[in-house]
Amino acid sequence: MNTQLKNHFDSIIFDLDGTLWDSTANVAAAWQQAKEELDFVKDDVTQDIVRSIAGMAYDAIFEKLAPYLTEERRNEFKALSAKYELDTLNAKGGDLYPDLIPTLEYLHNKYQLFVVSNCQCGYIETFLTLNNLERLFKGHQCYGTKGQPKFQNIIDVVQDFELKNPVYVGDTQGDYDSAVKAGVPIIFAAYGFGDVQGDPVATVAQFSELKELL
Repeated sequence: MNTQLKNHFDSIIFDLDGTLWDSTANVAAAWQQAKEELDFVKDDVTQDIVRSIAGMAYDAIFEKLAPYLTEERRNEFKALSAKYELDTLNAKGGDLYPDLIPTLEYLHNKYQLFVVSNCQCGYIETFLTLNNLERLFKGHQCYGTKGQPKFQNIIDVVQDFELKNPVYVGDTQGDYDSAVKAGVPIIFAAYGFGDVQGDPVATVAQFSELKELL
């Protein structure tokens, strides 16, 4: 464990899917419901498929899911999937990683906490509200707000909240690349959905390790 990171940062920016929770089972069910209502979508949506595309920008996800569709039909599929996704998550939520809430409460006493995700509008809010976590996070940004790439949303949070020494926590190569491009060091969440080629400042095998690390 890299104890040199203690008292080094003033803020932590978290990815959401694969870092704070795993909602892939319920998201897959929601997108599959949309697929079954639209006779022009060919392929079933499974949890493994959702896991494989977690972290991609929302528009890019549906281009990958249905590259054969016209833009108009793909947008119809995306809009219906997005609606059912929020409906399902508001009802059922997702699986929080072990010791998530006590670890966040500990970190909140030392750092400003944020979320930046490539999700649609309303998704982060659903996560925070369902789990009574609004009190712990100072702000958040997502792809759905401005259609910006993740690195730009990280930069916006850093600038908007005048962060001096932030660190990003994420679980995919896309998270790593975005943090590097934003000029923010990253801690790799190895328990999540992806692998990382690069040089994160630290790696954690479970979320609770952040208490010892930071």
